[in-house]
Amino acid sequence: MSTDEPLQKNIQRAVGISALRKIRTLVDAEEANDAFKARALRWLLGYGMLLMLGVALLLAKFLGVF
Repeated sequence: MSTDEPLQKNIQRAVGISALRKIRTLVDAEEANDAFKARALRWLLGYGMLLMLGVALLLAKFLGVF
């Protein structure tokens, strides 16, 4: 066993840990983006339906339905 083997193992371990941290950062950012999209879609569906109902009521009022 040479003196370089433990050093090489430590270097490989440090590089591996660094790579895993970078991957985790990317995964966290993607999960946050997905969560934002889900909240935005939920908001659009909820308030979009109310807006469409309001437009339909105004249109019905102008067309003389009531």
